[in-house]
Parts: sequence; structure tokens; C-alpha cells
Amino acid sequence: MRKRTGAPPERQIEAWLRQVRLGLLLVGALAGLGAVLALAGWYPADQPWIVPTLVTGVLAPAALRLPWRRLYPNRLIRATPYAFGVLIWLAVTAFGVADPHGPLFYAAAYTFVLLYALVGYPPRMVAGFGALCVLGYGGLVAGVGLAEREQGIAAGLAGVLLVLSGLTVALASARQAREHAHRLGDVRVWALMNLASDGVVIVDAKGRVVYQNPAMSRTFGYDQGELLDLESITLVHPDDAPRSRAWFWQLAASAPGTVDRIEIRVRTADEAWRHVEVAGTNLLHDPDLRGIILTGHDITDRKLLEEQLSHQTFHDSVTGLANRALFRNRVDHAIARGQRSGAAIALFLVDLDHFKLVNDGLGHSTGDRLLAAVAQRLREELRPSDTVARLGGDEFAVLVEDDVTELTAAAVAERLLEAVRPAFHVDGQEVATSASVGVSILKVQGPDSPAGSDGDELLRDADLAMYAAKAAGGNRYALFDPAMHADLLDEARRRAELERALAEGQFVVHYQPIVELKTSRLVGVEALVRWNHPERGLVGPGAFIPLAEATGLIVPLGHWVLRQSCQQLARWRVAYPHACDVYVSVNLSARQFQAPGLVDDVAAAIADAGIPAGNVTLELTETLLMRDTAATANALAALKRIGIRLAVDDFGTGYSALGYLRSFPVDILKIDKSFVDGVATNHEDAALAQTIVQLGRTLNLQTLAEGIESVEQSSQLEALGCTYGQGYLFARPTAPEQVETLLRRS
Repeated sequence: MRKRTGAPPERQIEAWLRQVRLGLLLVGALAGLGAVLALAGWYPADQPWIVPTLVTGVLAPAALRLPWRRLYPNRLIRATPYAFGVLIWLAVTAFGVADPHGPLFYAAAYTFVLLYALVGYPPRMVAGFGALCVLGYGGLVAGVGLAEREQGIAAGLAGVLLVLSGLTVALASARQAREHAHRLGDVRVWALMNLASDGVVIVDAKGRVVYQNPAMSRTFGYDQGELLDLESITLVHPDDAPRSRAWFWQLAASAPGTVDRIEIRVRTADEAWRHVEVAGTNLLHDPDLRGIILTGHDITDRKLLEEQLSHQTFHDSVTGLANRALFRNRVDHAIARGQRSGAAIALFLVDLDHFKLVNDGLGHSTGDRLLAAVAQRLREELRPSDTVARLGGDEFAVLVEDDVTELTAAAVAERLLEAVRPAFHVDGQEVATSASVGVSILKVQGPDSPAGSDGDELLRDADLAMYAAKAAGGNRYALFDPAMHADLLDEARRRAELERALAEGQFVVHYQPIVELKTSRLVGVEALVRWNHPERGLVGPGAFIPLAEATGLIVPLGHWVLRQSCQQLARWRVAYPHACDVYVSVNLSARQFQAPGLVDDVAAAIADAGIPAGNVTLELTETLLMRDTAATANALAALKRIGIRLAVDDFGTGYSALGYLRSFPVDILKIDKSFVDGVATNHEDAALAQTIVQLGRTLNLQTLAEGIESVEQSSQLEALGCTYGQGYLFARPTAPEQVETLLRRS
């Protein structure tokens, strides 16, 4: 196909070529006719026009072989059809005048002249040819003496020529209108392609470029004409080439006018790759075009955005690791591969120990950077074929394939633990951490094994194993054991029992008296919850409080204990007015303390009971106070504004951060039973107890010893300066009715 960079439409060239061919044929035919007439003796053979006529008859057909398409750009050559028209008219006229029977020959020959004029001349020129025909014919008839019968024939032929001339003009006008519309359409098409913002190339049936628009320079950097004769497939990325080649041949074989699209990567002039949406239009059957138009719209920015959104959808923004959705997909695919190969896979859940302390103490931004550092170490410890993901919070997951055994899984778990043990340097601080790792191994049962359920079981089993490792103290791994699942079912059963007990009112509150050590006078009671189980009888808190803490049921349970205790104290104050100074002490769990609306709940319980806030003491553990010092200080200040008292339970067993203790608005320090047990026999325990008492005195706090079981312990604590105490020496936790006996006695 001829190159095209701005050439006239093919239709215009083809019309011109038709004019030239028809003109040559008519010239040759007329020359041949003259030669035949001369040879037949109709004209004298010594006429001077015989030789050029014979030469013309030979050369005209031979001229058909000339490369007229290549000669078209020459302006003089383009005027050839007009010269042929004049030459034919002159030849016909010459023959008509010389022929004794000229009128008949003239009419027939001029019919060919008019048909030739119809092929490509403007309507005005056709009208001129027609007028010359009619006038010439009329002059010829007038100049030649015709018989009466021949005059009638000549008049009829003149009429035919006149009608034919008019029809030819009308047909030429219609043809010119059609050609004008085609030319206008061609101009519009080429203008659109030249002015388009998208790159446009036209390729032939073999995929070679025959046209490129200026936008190819702006978009892809190629100079105008640089791509001509180049195979378009060479511009396509090698990975996309097979798909692109198949698409092109399918489009080329499709019906004319078919439009199809494909997204591929295209090479730019500077050897970069751009994502392009190519729209192809099959115009191979169009006589003017004979090619396929390829329009390329640059979608690189859209592709990059899609890739970013896809990455954000399936990756964690903090660590860059795969997220839960992508990890779950990888697990399902690994199981599918295992179904085909029979190989086992292993899943590891890695949960950082005490990560909340980092978040609360150093801030969430530092915590996020620590997570990113942990992710980097885990990546470095594993193979590229292994999958590492962050499932959320401080929990990571690792998927390992290649027919894992318990031995190889244990080795991987040890490597993961070793990876996080060395201290991290984050924000200029050294942060030490450890992890608990749960391991589950799945041996795929066969092709009929449902991958979805296997994946769910694998994750569940690893989760159970991880919690077993954490329950054992953390900084270790645990392999899943089927007994863990049984434990989980037992825990679910006990939780259901706990929920039912709370709904059915199976809990009761017992109270342990608190006395003044010097006088043994009752000054308060500590509220302790018991579970009045319908089958097991009275169950102590150690059997259900940990489960209530873990499940969150401790919040409604603790709220119920507080309200019951306040209501009971209100009844005692009415029944025993002389004991109106007795207070009730209620334990507050970490989950309760962090629950929203705590201050309002406490205030409502006291208000509903109608008791003074000063007769209510809330006990908090030392560990709870140190979790988030700023938030804790704010919550304690809000509770103090109600008017209640605050006690630090089990003091000395937790952080013992004396600087923080000074800033908290606490009223009572409770000495833990572990110090009280040896206070009368062990000098170290006695010294520790004395230190706590002296600390309380220094900070103007009351001290209360727990777990006093002997007179010696009580006497020693009194001697050390401890003011209050509670324990089996004075009374066990008991029902409200037994407490009333003590109230009457006091």
C-alpha cells in the first residue's frame, strides 16, 4: 500500500485513473476506426492523417501500461483527461466532415464523447460538449445535401443527441454532488485524524504502518513519518504481543466496519512503556483507505491509579504486607495446589506480646513504626515464595508450602521468634518485644476436600495455638493440638452458661468485713461476687472471673455488683443507723475501667441507692493504673469528683511506680496477702510491709492489709503502723445476713 502522510483521498485518484483509461481506449478506438476506414477504401490512403492515426491506434492501448498513479502528482499530467476530451472531439469532427455518411457516424461517435464526459468532467464542461455536439451535428446536416428521408433521420438523431446531452449534464451534476460529499467526508476524516489528541495510525492488511497522525509525536514521541512501513507489532510489549497479534488478525478477518478494543503496553520513542487502550476499525474493504485504523488512548495514569487502588485493597498501609483478604486468597490457592500435589501447608499466626503497652506508652505512631520494623524482619527471615501478611492490630500471619512437616514448621516458628526478640530502635528509642506464635499444619485430604472450609479451619487452628502460646507466658510457639479445639468448645459452653447466669440472676454478692486493727471495729465491707450454679452450687470467682474478663461479660457483671452493693449498703444504713459510717468497697476490672460511661454508671448507682458517695470505695489494681497514665489520671479525677474513695489493690505486686502513685488521687493502699503471709516470721516480708505503711503515711494514704489469718500477723501489722485489715481471722466472705450480725454487735 502506498505511504500516506497527507495525500488526497484514494477515491479522487481512482476517478482520475478511470478518466485516463477510458480516454485512451476511446482515442485508440477512434484511431483504429480511422485506420479501418482507410484500409477499407472509404478514405483515400494518401491522406496525411492516415499515418498519425495508425500510430495513435497503436500507442493508445500501449499507454495504458504507463504508471499513471505515480504520475498523478504532476499538474500537467493531471490535465490529460481534458486533452483527451478535446482530441476525441476534434477526431470525431474530422471524421464526421470527411465521411460522406458523416451525420450517422457523427451521431454515434458523439454519444461516446458524451459518455466520456460523464466520467469525470464538471457539469459545465459536459454541457459545453453537448452543445458542441448538437451544433456541430446541425452544421454538418446543413452543409451536406441529404435526401428527404435522411433529413428525417438526421432530425431524429439531433433530438436524441439533445436529450442525451441533457441527461448527461444531469448525471454529471449528480456525480459531482456525490464526489463533493465524498471529498468533504474525506477532508473531515483526515482533519479529525490530524487534529485528534489521541495517537492514530493506519496499517495495511499485514500490520505495516501507512499513516501516522501528529498526535503520535505528542503522545509517544515519534517524529512525523518515523513509523511508516514499520510493523506495528514491534511497538507492543513482548508480554502483550501474542494477545495483540491474535486480536489484530481477528479484527482483520471480521466484517467491514467492525470496531474492537484492546488494552496493551506500547513502546514510546524514549523506550518507555505506556498503557494504551487501542480501538481498531476494520476498513480494509474501503476503496479509499484499504487499511485498519488504530486509535490509541493513553491510559497509563488510569492504570497506575487502578494498581494503587488494588494494592491498597489487598495490602496493609502500615507495613506494606498483604492484608487479610489477600492472605485468605493465597491460603485458598495453596490448598488448591496441595489438593493436586498432596503436599502439606503450614500457617503461622504471630502475635506481639504486650504491644498495647507500646501503643499506650509511646504513642500510636511509634507503634505503627514498630509494626513496620517487625514486618521487615519477618520478610527477611522467610523465602520469597512464602507469604507474610498483617491481619490487623499486632497480629501477623505467615503461609509456608512445600510439604511442611511438624519438624520444619517448628524450625520456622523458632526463626520467627528469633526475628522479633532483638530490641528495635524506633524514634530514637530502644523497644523490646517478643511474640507468641501459633502453628497449624494442613494435610489436604484430596481433590474433593472443600478449600474454603480447610482454609477456615487452618486459620482457626493457628489462632487457638497462638492463644495457647500466649496463655503459657508468651515468647514461644505452640503447635495446634486437637485438644485445643475441645478446650475452645468448652470455653464456648462456659461462656453460654455465664451469659445465662447473668440473665437469670444466678449471681450473688458476699461481703468480707474490713476492721480497724487496733479496736477490731467494723469499718467497711468488700463486695465479692459468687456464682450460685444450679448444679455445682456456690462457685468462687476464680472459676468464672477470668472468662468474664476475656469475653467482656465482666462489664455488665461488674455493673450489677456495684448496684447491688450500693443498694445493700443503703438497706443497712436504714436498719443500723449507728453504723452509718460503714463503707462498701467494690473491685473494678480493667475492662470496666476502660468501658465508656463508667463515671456516669457509678454516679447513677450511688444516686439510685441514695447513699453518700464517700461511703463507696472502688478498688483498682496497680497494673490497671499504669496502662495509660494520662487517660487513667483523667478517669480517676472524674471519679473523685463524684466523691468516692479509691484504693490500690494488691499494692507491691505490680509496677510499684511511686512517682505515678503520687500523681493519682488514691486514698487507700491495700497490702497484698503475699507480704502478709510472712510478716510475723520473715524479716524481708515485714520490712516490705513496713515500707508500704511508711509510704502510705508519707503520701497521707490509709493502709489496709489483706489475707490476715492469725493474731500474730494482725499484731505485727498493727505494730508496723497498718491501720486496717481483713482476712479469715476476722471473718470470711459471707452473705448479707451474717454481716448484719456484725453490724448489730458493733
